[in-house]
Amino acid sequence: MLCPMNIEAQEDATLHRWGVLVVEDDSRARAFFEASVQRSPRLFWLGSAGTVQEALGWLARTATIPDVLLVDLGMPDGTGLDVIRDAVARFPGCEPLVVSVFGDEENVLASIEAGAVGYIHKDAAPEDIAQTIVEMKAGASPISPMIARRVLAKYRSLQSAAPPGAAPGAAPEAAAEESDRGLLSAREHEVLTLIARGFSYAEIARLKGLSVHTVQTHIKNLYGKLAVHSKSEAVFEATRLGLLSHPG
Repeated sequence: MLCPMNIEAQEDATLHRWGVLVVEDDSRARAFFEASVQRSPRLFWLGSAGTVQEALGWLARTATIPDVLLVDLGMPDGTGLDVIRDAVARFPGCEPLVVSVFGDEENVLASIEAGAVGYIHKDAAPEDIAQTIVEMKAGASPISPMIARRVLAKYRSLQSAAPPGAAPGAAPEAAAEESDRGLLSAREHEVLTLIARGFSYAEIARLKGLSVHTVQTHIKNLYGKLAVHSKSEAVFEATRLGLLSHPG
């Protein structure tokens, strides 16, 4: 008769392991993801691709069906959305998880429409990405709180701006654009413009005759208004909204 510990050991040995393919052009990020996957007893590493074409080639040739596609969107030769579409078309059981610096609702919604099951912002990526993958395979749909908040805010703004009787999401574009233009104060816009040009907090304070603490307060306020957590995302979102003509 087997003791309980032997039974548990046998059960652990029969646990299904999920194969993970990573599509990421940053070598450090790839190494980080690989190390996390290799440590997990529930996952195994299938390989990685640093370009869209490399990933599409791998998917076309592979004899091993990937269970998970861990994919970035901003690739040097295109977008990770193309990889997501191809992966789910070839392998319906493959579940894509996006890990990207892009946090705008357009990219999030486009990823979901393409077949992504989860979306994590790189600034908020967990230390143990393998655990997130395992939870996703157990039925969860991981999404960074900041991204979830922004998508919900976008949905609410479309609902509130729509005229009575209009279809959901049918908000007038002109009203949205007018709202965006008044989003930041004049000082916040000045600070954001200097951030986009690469100035440090201390340099902005000196140029505008402000204390560093005041500059940090303006930045905190504009981060809140734009629903972002980093300089790069603030510049990206402000440019998308038409608050900056170009980054810098």
